[in-house]
Amino acid sequence: MPIISSPLGNIRISSREGCLSELKFTEEDTDGEILDQVLLSTKQQLEEYFAGKRKTFDMPIGLGGTDFQRKVWLAMNQVPLGQTTTYMKISQKLGNPGAIRAVGAAIGANPILVVLPCHRVLGSDGSLTGYAGGLDKKKALLELEGHAFQGSLF
Repeated sequence: MPIISSPLGNIRISSREGCLSELKFTEEDTDGEILDQVLLSTKQQLEEYFAGKRKTFDMPIGLGGTDFQRKVWLAMNQVPLGQTTTYMKISQKLGNPGAIRAVGAAIGANPILVVLPCHRVLGSDGSLTGYAGGLDKKKALLELEGHAFQGSLF
C-alpha cells in the first residue's frame, strides 16, 4: 500500500480488483513506487484537487461495507464541492430520519476519505463533528473547497 504526501499530511492508498479501495490519512512515512494505474490516477487527481484544479474525482471506486453503509456513502458523495449537509439530512434522504447515529457510524467507517467527501457532513448546528483524519483536516478540506463558515467551528 503506497503512502503519498499531500498538503494535509501523508495518505495511504490501496486498490482492489481495479478500484480504489482505501484512502486514509496516516502518520506513516511516504514509501513505495506506484505501479498500479488506479493508484497513479488517484495520486494525480489528489494533486489536482489540492492545487484547486479538480472539483470531482473519476477513478473507479470499490466499496465494501454493508448495504446501509454503501447507501450512506453514496448519499454523501452527492454533496457538491463547496457545499455541506448534515447527518440528519442524510438520514432523512435515506427515508429513516431516526437513523442519525447509524448514519454517523457509517460515515465514520468511510474507507475512502476526501474522494467520498465525508468532510462535507456537519452537525445540525453547522459545527464540525468527527472526522477520521482529524477535525483540523476536515476544516482544511472544507476551506480548500471554498466553504464559508459562519460562527464557531468547534
